[in-house]
Amino acid sequence: MRRLLLAGLAAFTALPALAAAPAAPLDLETIMANPDWIGQAVESPYWSADGQSIYYQLKRDGSPVRDLYRVDPATGRSEKLDPAAVAGADGPSVYDRTHRYAAFVRHGDVFLRTLADGRTVQVTQTVEDESAPQFSADSRALQYRAGDDWYSYDLSRGVSAPVAVLKFADDPDQKKTDALEDEQLELFSTLRQLKADKDAEKANARALATADPGRAPQPFWLGDKIVAVDTELSPDGRWLLVVTRPKSYEPGRLPKLTHYVTDSGYAEDEDTRVYVGHNAPAAQSLLLLDLREHRHYTLSTDSLPGIKDDPLAAIRTQTVAALKKAGKDDEAEALKAPDVRPVRIVSSAEDGGGGGIAWSADGSNLAIQLRAIDNKDRWIASVDFTRHALVSQQRLHDEAWINWNFNDFGWLRDNRTLWYLSEETGWSQLYVKPLDGKAKALTSGKFEVSHPQLSGDGQWFYLRTNRVAPYSYDVYRVPSAGGELARVTQYQGMDGFALSPDGSRLAVLHSAPYMFDQLAVQPAAGGTPRELTNTMKSAFTAHDWIAPKIVQVPSSHGVGTIYAKFYGPADENAASRPAVIFVHGAGYTQNVTLSSPYYFREQMFHNMLVQKGYVVLDMDYRASEGYGRAWRDAIYRQMGHPELEDLLDGKAWLVKHHHVDPKRVGIYGGSYGGFMTEMALLRAPGEFAAGAALRPVSDWRLYNHEYTANILNTPELDPHAYAISSPINFADQLADPLLIEHGLIDDNVLAADSIRLYQRFIELHKKNFWMSLYPMERHGFVHADSWYDEYRRIDELFDTYVKQQH
Repeated sequence: MRRLLLAGLAAFTALPALAAAPAAPLDLETIMANPDWIGQAVESPYWSADGQSIYYQLKRDGSPVRDLYRVDPATGRSEKLDPAAVAGADGPSVYDRTHRYAAFVRHGDVFLRTLADGRTVQVTQTVEDESAPQFSADSRALQYRAGDDWYSYDLSRGVSAPVAVLKFADDPDQKKTDALEDEQLELFSTLRQLKADKDAEKANARALATADPGRAPQPFWLGDKIVAVDTELSPDGRWLLVVTRPKSYEPGRLPKLTHYVTDSGYAEDEDTRVYVGHNAPAAQSLLLLDLREHRHYTLSTDSLPGIKDDPLAAIRTQTVAALKKAGKDDEAEALKAPDVRPVRIVSSAEDGGGGGIAWSADGSNLAIQLRAIDNKDRWIASVDFTRHALVSQQRLHDEAWINWNFNDFGWLRDNRTLWYLSEETGWSQLYVKPLDGKAKALTSGKFEVSHPQLSGDGQWFYLRTNRVAPYSYDVYRVPSAGGELARVTQYQGMDGFALSPDGSRLAVLHSAPYMFDQLAVQPAAGGTPRELTNTMKSAFTAHDWIAPKIVQVPSSHGVGTIYAKFYGPADENAASRPAVIFVHGAGYTQNVTLSSPYYFREQMFHNMLVQKGYVVLDMDYRASEGYGRAWRDAIYRQMGHPELEDLLDGKAWLVKHHHVDPKRVGIYGGSYGGFMTEMALLRAPGEFAAGAALRPVSDWRLYNHEYTANILNTPELDPHAYAISSPINFADQLADPLLIEHGLIDDNVLAADSIRLYQRFIELHKKNFWMSLYPMERHGFVHADSWYDEYRRIDELFDTYVKQQH
């Protein structure tokens, strides 16, 4: 959900040629139809194991199926692979330190490739999915995982074996005897002899297993009070890190949603997710298993700096005092701060950035990224294998919340220097830190750095950044030893990249306002790119689309510039015109960029609105991505307040600069944009002529924990934040027409959210509010009929209450 556009920029030369003659007028049937008529975005590119080809996916017209393609970057020749060819295709590869071997996963199985002759061996053929292949530090074995179990494939012997057997139960050999058992052994010599024989057999089996690598390993008995969350094997095969949580953890009651249109003809219920505050996420713990000595150790977090602080102390004191004053002593006691804050391990599955466990390539060092469950602190800690203890290397503290993004980290090729991203200056930048030394910034400035990739030779970091302007993204590179941050690509709308195995070339995904992601290849040091794909269709590219202008709206609240996209006609001489403000979703996303927008349908709708006489403004209000930590944190404990200030500044800018009638401004958006539409109408009645709120959050107490607790803490601890941030608490102020639209099987923002607000309006005897429910849609609509109906109603709302002067 991020992107945008600047008038007159050279970036538009990357677009397919647009027809000069005006096309037929736009209509909702066309722009809300199945988007196959537009073209397909290139997806998931990666290099072949030998670096001679690039694979990518394209969605098949008329189907959700993705076809696999292979393109020769030297000639640009591309081919769609048939099922037989797919069966022989590479997957994204990893390499051993000598670059003699490559390994990849295909259809859930692990394959080994000898690069010199291309010989390929299928290592696994199982019904479960294997993943995460990595070569051992000495290049003699290929390690991989199945679930939380790790295996090692000996390259010389061609044999796979488990590296550890984890038993989440008590060791039966360590069972404590009671008084009666002890007495039995004292009384009966035969029982004593049987026990001695059994003990001797077990001791012999352990000795044989230790001396014979061909035997399966002895199990680790880890107790019956925990379960595994994640496991990570050291490349040298010596250690296994196990992340656990309590087995007794209960997430809490799951709200349900109902499917009314079903294959069976009967209404069917579906469990969704827990409301915020109804049981915090499970605390996690760390076990370090020594596979050679067959011992395991707990890695305590008690020594992490700040782990015993209470960053919510002031809020806690205020809330506890209010509860005690109201005679709710039990609730007050439940809010007592823990002596040591519980943590979770940042994981790629849960967090979206980098993964939480990083072994050095030789297995000699381990770094772990941990977060406090209150999400005010993030630590990167190394492991002292002698003391079996965590050693803090970096602490990132945020009075609001640690970002979901910018958590990538790892090791330089020397195996003893960490690299990581951090927002400690207020902007995500790249750092390196020796384990026993001070951190050094490799990048600095008021721009954001993300997705760092270290070259195979360890000399360069390649990364994505908006250094030129907040809305312009390209690949840059910087020496890992420090030096100049140099621009590599010139697209301004760069969306992803992959470094070739030899480090000489980049496969680049790039887009433009009216062009979905396309694939190119260019020298890694910079140079002229070769375009490899053109998947847009002439029915779309032939239209004379409006190039939205990136504009800078001044803030009247002292926060500087609010970047926005403006859609308007070439003729700016109208005396008075209506306007629509579009509000992007997700809160933390960026829609003002030079890339293809997530909201491509809405962009076409904005073209249609301009055709009908409106102008449109699409703003990256506070909380949006791309503008640093302070911009994101501005909404802490007050969602809907700074953002509304920015939207009202946008309205004032339209009135001042584009002849907009202040009485004829509409507003709409989906998800967070729907929430903001409701906040705009309910907290600023009379400012907007009408609003359409799509799949909106109306009461943050009904949303999930992962997102909401970061920004508003929990309802029990911080009820004031929820009270001032939830539209349902301002329902009595509804004065302007409001259309609510929601998918009935939305498992993200539940339809109950909108239905509760609708009932509130009924009881308050409000007028001019409507709700449209879509029985077969989740949060992101997928059916063209629903898209059409949704936007037909929005169009009619604006034509009735915004376009016409009342």
